[in-house]
Amino acid sequence: MPKNDVYRQAASVLVLRPSDVCVPGGECTTVYQMLLLHKARRHDAWQLPQGGIEEGENVEQAALRELNEEAGITGAQVFGKSEECYQYDFPASYRRFRRDHVCGQCIRFVYATVDPDVVVHVDGVEINNHQWIDPAKLSKYLTRSVYADLVTRMITEAMELLSAKTHASA
Repeated sequence: MPKNDVYRQAASVLVLRPSDVCVPGGECTTVYQMLLLHKARRHDAWQLPQGGIEEGENVEQAALRELNEEAGITGAQVFGKSEECYQYDFPASYRRFRRDHVCGQCIRFVYATVDPDVVVHVDGVEINNHQWIDPAKLSKYLTRSVYADLVTRMITEAMELLSAKTHASA
């Protein structure tokens, strides 16, 4: 990597939507679905909402802005942040179109919940679809193993934080 190359700072948000699942007899449990967005491209199209951090923004602000821009969601409640940075290099085929010294991205993650009845609006251009999924079915959507493993770790961390938050407020 040349000395003047830099990694673009980016933010992503793992969005969880609660849903009550009840069994006959009345016992109910809250389960969470996660939001995935589909980018209009052929490979590695499913991902969490994400984008670059703009000047003056912190990770949380950038993640919520991207969630609004990509999925039309406002009012998400951030409940945690990961210390992990997903850093990767852009492919050479992409870099040749860039006139700057950005060689890749470093993505940081926040965790947020939304109301069960939240409505998703994608623009049909950059993002052409969305899906609320059971986190156990993540491998059906994320094909790049490094990214799938990272998101799996993010889910585990998010669920632990949610559980601790729920027990603390009980």
